[in-house]
Amino acid sequence: MYSTVLALHSLVRWLVLISLLVAIFCAYRGWLSKKKFSGFDNLVIYCTATIVYLQLVLGLWLYFISPISNYFLHNFKTAVHQRDLRFFGMEHSIMMIAATIMITIGSAKAKRRPTDDQKFRAMAIWFTIGFLIILTSVPWAFSPFTSRPYFRMV
Repeated sequence: MYSTVLALHSLVRWLVLISLLVAIFCAYRGWLSKKKFSGFDNLVIYCTATIVYLQLVLGLWLYFISPISNYFLHNFKTAVHQRDLRFFGMEHSIMMIAATIMITIGSAKAKRRPTDDQKFRAMAIWFTIGFLIILTSVPWAFSPFTSRPYFRMV
C-alpha cells in the first residue's frame, strides 16, 4: 500500500503544479486586464483547491504509513540532525500544510471580495505564495539532499 500511495502522491504533484499555474495565470490576467470575474474563474479556483486538498490527504496518509516518518518520529533526537530524515519527517509536511493554508485563504478571499479586481488580486497573491512554498518544498530530482524521481511507478 505504501508504494501505491507514494506513486499517487508523486503523480498528483504534477496536477497541483499545473492547476496552480493555470489559476495564477488566470488571476494575473484578470487582475491586470481588469476582466470580469466569471464562472470559469470560480471553476479554476474550485478545481485547484480540490486538487491541492487531494494531495494533502494523500500526503498525510503517506506520512502515517511511511517508514521514513515513522523512523523520524520514533528517533527524533538523532533523526532531526539528518537532512533527508528531517526534510521528510518535518520540513516537507509543515511547508505543504502552510501552502495549502495559503491557497485556502486565497480561495476564500477571492470568493468573498466585492469587486472583480479584488477577487483576482486576492487569488493572484495568495495562490502565488502557496505556489512558491510548494516549489521550495518539493523533493526535486536535482535537490542535493532530498532528490526523488520526477515520476514514481508503483
